[in-house]
Amino acid sequence: MEFLGPLLPIILMFVIFYFLLIRPQQKRQKQVRQMQDSLQKGDSVVTIGGFHGVIHSIDESTVVIQAGDGTKLTYDRSAIREVTTA
Repeated sequence: MEFLGPLLPIILMFVIFYFLLIRPQQKRQKQVRQMQDSLQKGDSVVTIGGFHGVIHSIDESTVVIQAGDGTKLTYDRSAIREVTTA
């Protein structure tokens, strides 16, 4: 029982780190993965670089995004940060 006393603060620290840092990050990654898997043609999106456009075409790993002026750029699916409503 004596050896448990000094280890208790370290164990408590790992538990706190898990619930405050690791678990929320895992939940966020799961949400982003679900959003990227549910992308469809015609969705308005923003990339991680800040490019705004509409999905012109999509396949397993890439997305072609069309800007307002007709420019089309190809991105990896993982480069999509969010789907916007406008």
